Amino acid sequence: MEHMSLQEIREQLDDIDAQILALYERRMELCEQVGNDKLKTGKKVYDRKREEEKLAVLSEKASNERNKKGIRELFEQIMSMSRKLQYQILGENGVYGKTAFVALKELDSKNARLVFQGMNGAYSQEALRKYFGDGENVFHVDTFRDAMEAIEEGSADFAVLPIENSSAGAVSQVYDLLVEFENYIVGEVVIPIRHALAGIPGTTFSDIERVYSHPQGLMQSEKFLAEHRNWQQISVENTAVAAKKVLESGKRTEAAICSEYAAELYGLEVLAQSINHSENNSTRFIIVTNQKVFLEGAKKISMCFEIPHESGSLYHLLSHFIYNDLNMTKIESRPIEDRNWEYRFFVDFEGNMADSSVKNAIRGLRDETRNLRILGNY
Repeated sequence: MEHMSLQEIREQLDDIDAQILALYERRMELCEQVGNDKLKTGKKVYDRKREEEKLAVLSEKASNERNKKGIRELFEQIMSMSRKLQYQILGENGVYGKTAFVALKELDSKNARLVFQGMNGAYSQEALRKYFGDGENVFHVDTFRDAMEAIEEGSADFAVLPIENSSAGAVSQVYDLLVEFENYIVGEVVIPIRHALAGIPGTTFSDIERVYSHPQGLMQSEKFLAEHRNWQQISVENTAVAAKKVLESGKRTEAAICSEYAAELYGLEVLAQSINHSENNSTRFIIVTNQKVFLEGAKKISMCFEIPHESGSLYHLLSHFIYNDLNMTKIESRPIEDRNWEYRFFVDFEGNMADSSVKNAIRGLRDETRNLRILGNY
């Protein structure tokens, strides 16, 4: 083969690319016809068996092993683009997978029964008050599961649960419960976590011998506590429990690391404000109900799905967000119980269930994933 200059090679590549472009456009014209045919016949867009057979045949025709991989990847992308075009055709003709979610102008929360996990003074209660205001029908339960059961059985209309902390990460137990229960997210509220040191009125730093808090509260205030190494640090269930414990003891030798709200609720004096070293620490709480509803102005969707345990499967699924111009804001994975090395993915993205682009993406994802669930639009 004659030696070519770089300029000559580039000219030949440009020529080949022009041919590929023309062939791609011709192929997509044919795919459009396939989409129109499936619109009439009701056939499914995604035929996994046929695609796998075709990929195997095409890759086998490659001249070497390196090209086999490249050919497979190239045609996986081409077939993926074809599917998305077909989903778009179905969407433009009003054919979407049903979601059964009902749009509301506002939540019926005026006389709603509200539940939060923890006890009076917990950050969850603060989140509830911030979202709903001061309601009369409010009660608290011990565990996240208890809160989910309360709305599922109807003893509460809405539950407030923490889903993510900016420093500690996802609350994995709540993610698991969202899969287990037929409950749905309808709102969210972010609470800045500002720990205070609180004690019986009149307490001074020199009086303190023991400090109570949730393990996270102690950890997040370690720089402040390092200046008082003679104080014994004792972990309790949560920061509100710490405040209540100090109140009940009535001793100036004991103090709590809790929110200023909890300190006020339990009649404690704030001895030091904002003692957690991260100024940007906050917790995101979700508002959950047992109805498949969403607000008309909702801007974020949460969903979860399982995918085949195969190379590239997540990569191909995420392309549905790109194709439909949807901004994915979060992705989390959780291991699936009793299935080694298989994962369930939780995804948040911007959009409203009424948007055609959202409907297109959900249609494609539903066909190509296992056990897809929309957890809420809020």
